[in-house]
Amino acid sequence: MGSPPAAARHQAGPPPKGDVALDASSAAGLAGLIDHTLLRADATAAEVRRLCEEALEHRFKAVCVNPVHVGPAAEILAGSGVAACSVVGFPLGAVTPQDKAAEAAGAVSRGAAEIDMVIALGALKEGRHDAVRDDIAAVRAACRDRVLKVIIETCLLDDAQKRLACTLAAEAGADFVKTSTGFSTGGATLGDVALMRASVGDTLGVKASGGVRTLEAARAMIAAGATRLGTSSGVALVTAGTAPGEY
Repeated sequence: MGSPPAAARHQAGPPPKGDVALDASSAAGLAGLIDHTLLRADATAAEVRRLCEEALEHRFKAVCVNPVHVGPAAEILAGSGVAACSVVGFPLGAVTPQDKAAEAAGAVSRGAAEIDMVIALGALKEGRHDAVRDDIAAVRAACRDRVLKVIIETCLLDDAQKRLACTLAAEAGADFVKTSTGFSTGGATLGDVALMRASVGDTLGVKASGGVRTLEAARAMIAAGATRLGTSSGVALVTAGTAPGEY
């Protein structure tokens, strides 16, 4: 049996335009759009626990971590309404579809409710559209009804490639397109978020990630079309502060 369509998945996950009414004027409204993120290679179990505790305290939408940490995160968050999210094929996307699918299936088996995967960037640049679509579809099948976000790494693409990546992600059954890994040459920009929103219309969510560190930046991304924010600065954002983090 195949995965349910995006509209059905949105009943338990993100609706096409976002997860809550886009009222970023309140801390609660903003918190419901944030994926509280820790993807450093040297992240410790204690840091992941603290990340989850912060997410529970502030009612963030999700916690986004590397696959090795998603099981413990899911245990801490169980029953809270805060989702455990795992990255897949991260941060390069230079992994076979079979390996990405296996990584996604493993994350789901350990409790991941959401998956953020990196597309096959080389294939996209070579014009191998079927390969890109099939890569995403393999992960879609592996993560079943979980929310799937597709990272297109906007800083490495021209505008035509960004639009194409969004189209292929939609065709393969993604729930969101996401700007960036936060580990390449640049993060989210207002222009890219607006372009991605125009490309997917109301059918998919748009996640802005990489460099969203101030309340002003967060609100600007939402105004441009973002329905989810990936940031390591979630606590600072909902307390109207500014964080120095890189993601």
